[in-house]
Amino acid sequence: MKLKPLADRVVVKMVEAEETTKSGIILTASAKEKPQIAEIVAVGPGGIVEGKEVKMYVNVGDKVITSKYSGTEVKLDGEEYTIVRQSDILAICE
Repeated sequence: MKLKPLADRVVVKMVEAEETTKSGIILTASAKEKPQIAEIVAVGPGGIVEGKEVKMYVNVGDKVITSKYSGTEVKLDGEEYTIVRQSDILAICE
């Protein structure tokens, strides 16, 4: 199955967080913060959203930083994805 976002939404897959600190301490799952860096796997077409025209500025494959607790998490075919609005993306990592 494939996810196809609508309007100004973007499907992202979170990049795994570091499991050790710089000093070599291994972190447990409960000590890890939710990752904010994600890779875009699908982009909606944009268009008119709430009466305003929205142009999409991100592309599939871009690495982005998202708002910490934004979006809707979904699990599909054993993979976890998050669907966010383009406005929840804070920056593109280059």
